[in-house]
Amino acid sequence: MTEKNVRIEQQPDQDHGPLIPSEPAPPITSRFLYVDVAALRAKQLRRGARPRLGDAEGLDVMHKAERVAMEEVRRGLVSYEVPEAKPGSAATER
Repeated sequence: MTEKNVRIEQQPDQDHGPLIPSEPAPPITSRFLYVDVAALRAKQLRRGARPRLGDAEGLDVMHKAERVAMEEVRRGLVSYEVPEAKPGSAATER
């Protein structure tokens, strides 16, 4: 799975505060999906998105982005979607 396959909810402009899913994201049972979602969220944090963790205020996000992202994903604060595999793609031919 690559960044092209997993999409996470984008942050609105920073003045509006963090966008938290209305209901928790489904639990992630695959380590690979967890890593992909956390990596994409860490990229958002490094680009200036606000942390969604209440206790993350004051953390140096440039140095802690990966840890903050992993905790947000673990707590279900990051919405993500995995697109359906297209017929004939490598994922459906296994």
